[in-house]
Amino acid sequence: MKRLNIRSNTKWEDLISYSRAVRSGNHIEVSGTTAVDGDKIIGRGDPSAQAVFIFNKIGKALQDAGAEMKHVVRTRIFLRNISDWEAVGKIYAEVFRDINPAASMIEVGGFIHPDMLMEIEVTAITES
Repeated sequence: MKRLNIRSNTKWEDLISYSRAVRSGNHIEVSGTTAVDGDKIIGRGDPSAQAVFIFNKIGKALQDAGAEMKHVVRTRIFLRNISDWEAVGKIYAEVFRDINPAASMIEVGGFIHPDMLMEIEVTAITES
């Protein structure tokens, strides 16, 4: 089975040695994705803005792997503050309204940077 590593060329990929996404056959895993753009945190203090940015970033990774959001079968959302669930859930519903993947939303202690409010992972499976 052919493996394809998708890179977004952030400093973290080389520092930690990971890929933005990995495609193996028709299975795609997108790494934990945050609202970081270069050295800038997008949407400081705004969970909705961070969610929008993250889902766009995930969509790009899926596209680079030959997939789309409609192929997502599993999501994992890690929130620094579980009280952000409604704001994030609203954006989530807009992205996945007709897809309805299996999902988890979990509160965690924190992230690498205090302005990161969440990290999101997805799993996608394509038809081919």
